[in-house]
Amino acid sequence: MTYEAGEDAIDEIVASCNGDVRGALRALLMVNEHLEDELQRLYAAAREGSTLH
Repeated sequence: MTYEAGEDAIDEIVASCNGDVRGALRALLMVNEHLEDELQRLYAAAREGSTLH
């Protein structure tokens, strides 16, 4: 990701939270937590040799 693309993404995220930077950070933290949980499930499935459905 280029610097400009990152800046544009930040602007979009903050705008989607009506300019509330704390709200944008809260939303990003929640998304990050969800992605970390999903990654842990995928790692566990890979260790167990499971197929994902």
